[in-house]
Amino acid sequence: MRKFVLAGIDGSAESTAAAQWAADEAVRRGHALRLVHAWTWEDDVHADPGQPAQVRALTERMLADAARQVRSAHPGLEVHTGLLPGHEPTASLLAAAAESELLAVGSLGLGGFEGLLVGSVGLNAAARCDVPVVLVRAAAQTQQADARDAAEVVVGIDTRAPADEVIDFAFREAAARGTVLRAVHGWTPPAVWGYAGWVAPRIETEQFRTIEDELLSQALSVRRDKYPDVAVVEDSRIAGGAGAVVDASGNAALVVVGRHRRRHHLGLRLGPVAHAVIHHAQAPVAVIPHD
Repeated sequence: MRKFVLAGIDGSAESTAAAQWAADEAVRRGHALRLVHAWTWEDDVHADPGQPAQVRALTERMLADAARQVRSAHPGLEVHTGLLPGHEPTASLLAAAAESELLAVGSLGLGGFEGLLVGSVGLNAAARCDVPVVLVRAAAQTQQADARDAAEVVVGIDTRAPADEVIDFAFREAAARGTVLRAVHGWTPPAVWGYAGWVAPRIETEQFRTIEDELLSQALSVRRDKYPDVAVVEDSRIAGGAGAVVDASGNAALVVVGRHRRRHHLGLRLGPVAHAVIHHAQAPVAVIPHD
């Protein structure tokens, strides 16, 4: 079966950036690219709702334009396009993503609020998709290619419960790009110190730092052996998990975080770290589902 990288297109600058990011990723992986549009009620405001053929023609033209742009940047890339059936965009995207290796979407949906970097479709896809979802901001498209190639891949790691799928994905991405992998672990001293109103002695802080550094090294050890050519920076710092990853994202080509798979269907099912990083990171964010 031909492997695909999937990108959701809605005509926005953000989805154009997602298509370009997905095209780059497809080339790195040696996969084909599939550009899709999930039908929404917004489609009807651009055409006469009494003429369905006109609506379809406009959306097909939008997909054709997106495909033309990525083919221009990657002449040898195999590109497919398609309209997704159904009236619920997220469900349509999830069904298409199930047959793909990865889904890329724009990080700002149509009509988003100022300061909120993720639209409802992208956020729901990241929370529910069974394959990795990458959310791409329009600003990412303005970066120079050489700057992206020189940047790091940043991965957030919970040293108490490191997720193999998340770490493996981050190492593969760093290896494919030939870039440094920055493994970020944010930790805080025991809360009792803060509530007591006094500062912990420096020697005790350093003891905790040594423990946290060792846990981070242990979480990375197996993958470092598997990917010996990937240079790794172990970045263990006193900070909240989300804050540490967001702070490290300024020089990132990609930020990688995990989310737990859940069996129920209530809520967005995104953890607090993934949710915060998605909204505030300064680079594309890959959300990796794991058990």
